[in-house]
Amino acid sequence: MENMFLEFFSNTGYAMADYRHVVMILIGVTFIYLGIAKHYEPLLLVPIGFGILIGNVPVFKGLGLGIYESNSVLHYLYLGVTSGVYPPLIFLGIGAMTDFSTMLARPLLMLLGAAAQMGIFLTFLGALALGFAPNEAASIGIIGGADGPTAIFLTAKLAPELIGPIAVAAYSYMALVPVIQPPIMRLLTSRKERLIRMEEPRVVGKREKMIFPIIGFLLTCFLAPAALPLLGLLFFGNLLKEAVVTERLAVAARTSIIDSVTILLGMTVGASTQADVFLTSQSVGIFVLGALSFGVATASGLIFAKIINLFVRTKINPLLGAAGVSAVPDSARVVQMVGQEEDPTNFLLMQAMAPNVSGVIGSAIGAGILWSFMS
Repeated sequence: MENMFLEFFSNTGYAMADYRHVVMILIGVTFIYLGIAKHYEPLLLVPIGFGILIGNVPVFKGLGLGIYESNSVLHYLYLGVTSGVYPPLIFLGIGAMTDFSTMLARPLLMLLGAAAQMGIFLTFLGALALGFAPNEAASIGIIGGADGPTAIFLTAKLAPELIGPIAVAAYSYMALVPVIQPPIMRLLTSRKERLIRMEEPRVVGKREKMIFPIIGFLLTCFLAPAALPLLGLLFFGNLLKEAVVTERLAVAARTSIIDSVTILLGMTVGASTQADVFLTSQSVGIFVLGALSFGVATASGLIFAKIINLFVRTKINPLLGAAGVSAVPDSARVVQMVGQEEDPTNFLLMQAMAPNVSGVIGSAIGAGILWSFMS
């Protein structure tokens, strides 16, 4: 009887677990806590956090249970990540939710979204200097765009073995936007600059908003054809939203489709962080470089806004530059929050959405450029 019990116990996860599984489970619980208690990107952190729990229950190899076993259910669900299917569907939903009118009202602000992408390319160079292979360095650099789906899409194409740490790093920094960005914003701007008021944007007509996704798609995808899967569905989703006659399709894209894909993407990305694969020195390096990338992206947008102010008569509040990273709409909300700390009557949210949504386009173009070079 005792031997039977010992044999049974040796087959349980309790017997097969080691300290690495405990560490990863604690990380998963932390993600769930941050999502539920702190409201940090709950739609992302809760699925990822629970996925980490799923991926770190010790199982026997060969039974078809682990996400890296070709005959497992989790592996089939994970194919949407490794094949790059889930991120474009996320972009379809984002397009159906996004109003580009603030960007169209003042096109100059699009440059702030472009400037923030400097974090991608500077981190790419930094990762190369630290000895990462070019394809790995490109995947790490894209974290600076603060765009989880884009980071997953590019990593799936260039360095699929790094999807777990890169995706977790990208979504972690997206969720921590309210913590990471404000100190950088205060450091690089004066109180006088933070008090600058932005004039009301012009009213953008319906026809203009309907034409934009077609023109925007052609311009950006001819520039970076490798970004076609992401930008194609982003602008298609936006056309569904603005065309009115396709409102039913737009509703499906921004509700049931994006919600279903977010659940599957978050859960499987979390499950891919098995302790024996995830807890490596390489993963630590990715997290450090990702943090630097995010900080550089924020600083680049702020500094470029200050440079623009040297040449324009109507000054731009430099805080808007921080919204150039692609964390929509969190970066824009942080701009509003920091601006109202100085002047509660200063409303920057709508203006901040212009560089914010242009940053989404910019990070996808950046991913396309890196993919084309690595290919």
